[in-house]
Amino acid sequence: MKDYTPFQRAVWKACMSIPPGETRSYKWIAEKIGRPGSVRAVGNALGKNPFAPLVPCHRVIRSDGSPGGFSGPGGTRAKVRLLKKERG
Repeated sequence: MKDYTPFQRAVWKACMSIPPGETRSYKWIAEKIGRPGSVRAVGNALGKNPFAPLVPCHRVIRSDGSPGGFSGPGGTRAKVRLLKKERG
């Protein structure tokens, strides 16, 4: 992971702590890594996640409960499908 920034690694590590079938907000990730003002940067780091599904960026949603973006194949629809599948 030498080609990734410490910020990206921190975001991805925090993302990995989200249990299957659960979600957390971009704001939650930002606060968890000690950078509460970096919500947009968290989204950007997740958008560059090359380790999905090991780093489950589909579990990160907006604070209002909407899915937010997803840069994986299938876009936001795929994100919603992955979450539904995990929830059973």
